Amino acid sequence: MDLTLKIWRQKDSKSKGKFETYQVTGISPDCSFLEMLDQLNEKLISEQKDPVAFARGDCGVSFDHDCREGICGMCGMFINGRAHGADTGITTCQLHMRRFKDKDTIVVEPWRAKPFPIIKDLVVDRSAFDQIIQAGGYVNVNTGGVPDANCIPIPKPNADEAMDAAACIGCGACVATCKNASAMLFVAAKVSQLALLPQGKVEAKERVQKMVAKMDELGFGSCTNTGACEVECPKSVSISHIARMNREYLCAKLSS
Repeated sequence: MDLTLKIWRQKDSKSKGKFETYQVTGISPDCSFLEMLDQLNEKLISEQKDPVAFARGDCGVSFDHDCREGICGMCGMFINGRAHGADTGITTCQLHMRRFKDKDTIVVEPWRAKPFPIIKDLVVDRSAFDQIIQAGGYVNVNTGGVPDANCIPIPKPNADEAMDAAACIGCGACVATCKNASAMLFVAAKVSQLALLPQGKVEAKERVQKMVAKMDELGFGSCTNTGACEVECPKSVSISHIARMNREYLCAKLSS
């Protein structure tokens, strides 16, 4: 496959960025999108040019590694206007070049959200998510010795739904896709996974208020229920978790 790539290049968060056009040839349809970018970077390095920074640690670019298993969330980028590319339920590292056609033009750009400042090229700083988790996305449990997992009975529907919420990998696709750059789906998933379990009940009121407050403080937008976040989420996290988070928040406010 021979392809034309239009890639966003930006030195850092304070520099002005622009799209630059590159040609790549002989791309196998069986390789992944990131392997294709590897080949482009090898070409640029051989020409003594600055390689494209994306979620990798090779090619002389000291940023995040990609796991290619869809579990780390580091490889997020917009590909032809869609988060993680033209497929559903995958991250960019799982996107294969057979989703494209020979002679295609592919536009690649980073997440566009104020709370996710660009570090370089396609790499953004998602530490805002870490700050939200630090605000309350945890439990304090005095376990004593190592308890048997079966000592705390949990209804299977609750356990299943909590696991579905915990599947969120914090990639940021929901924020980048939302027209308001809302982080509601991410925060809701982290609140919901603990709200459904007995271990999370003790700090439930404090947790949801602190996490929502931190989300607002960091500049994320509000939710208008368009559902775009759910569509582009690589783990198909349901927006029903947003409804649960709203209920948890309202109950916490009314009882405080």
